[in-house]
Amino acid sequence: MLSYIMWDASPEIFTIPEIAGFGPFPVRWYGLLFAAGFLIGQQIMIYIFKKEGKTLEDIDSLTLYMVLSIVIGARVGHFLFYEPEVLFKNPLEVILPPYAGLASHGAVIGTVTGLWLYARSRRGTGQTFFWVTDRLTITFALGGSFIRFGNLMNSEIVGRPSDLPWAFIFKQNTEFLQIPRHPAQLYESITCFILTFVLFGIWNKYKAATPRGLMVGVFLVWVFTLRFLYEFLKENQEAFEANYALNMGQILSIPAVLLGLYFIIRSRRNPMEVAAS
Repeated sequence: MLSYIMWDASPEIFTIPEIAGFGPFPVRWYGLLFAAGFLIGQQIMIYIFKKEGKTLEDIDSLTLYMVLSIVIGARVGHFLFYEPEVLFKNPLEVILPPYAGLASHGAVIGTVTGLWLYARSRRGTGQTFFWVTDRLTITFALGGSFIRFGNLMNSEIVGRPSDLPWAFIFKQNTEFLQIPRHPAQLYESITCFILTFVLFGIWNKYKAATPRGLMVGVFLVWVFTLRFLYEFLKENQEAFEANYALNMGQILSIPAVLLGLYFIIRSRRNPMEVAAS
């Protein structure tokens, strides 16, 4: 009986053949899951907008703000935190394919910026920064689950060696020794999926009376506390991290957790202060 799982999934689903001199174009699991996060997330927000009597026409604008801010933030964050020399020497790398690096901490910064701009453009509609952000955390958690599963399909961000019976040998990964390892991507994917239902449950309980910032706080504390812990089970993404007691992902997670705790405490001290205010 095997004491590990042989993981040899191809990152590509299929390839679109060359047409009129263009291509071929590989269709990858990561890209499909990334897009699915946005599409399903949009349906969740449509449901929430209907329940709370908001204008459905705003959904398209909100989706555009989110797509641009998350992608740009994640790309810039990757180079800023992990490859700053590339960002400053050749900034076009941020927008040119292949899009091989996305940083979740950069995505958070990009998202906050995008939501602030969106809320400013919707003054007077009740869609304040926290009204939108609290509810979007449901879609962020789901998207995070899909993205980490995409990392699994890419056999990237692999875990450290493990003798657990569910350890994976990543046959497609040539960066590290092909020995049983923690499927750290799967750990993060599953816990983000659970968080999706936790956040939806909070919103479903309070709806328009959801304490402002509560869901944002729960999201930040849940995601980045677990991110901090999971990093102990993962190989470092960049060589320079080997010289640090904590890697870059853990260092960046600490302020996110503290901010989340602040939002939770603030929301509980002001239970009647609702997101629509």
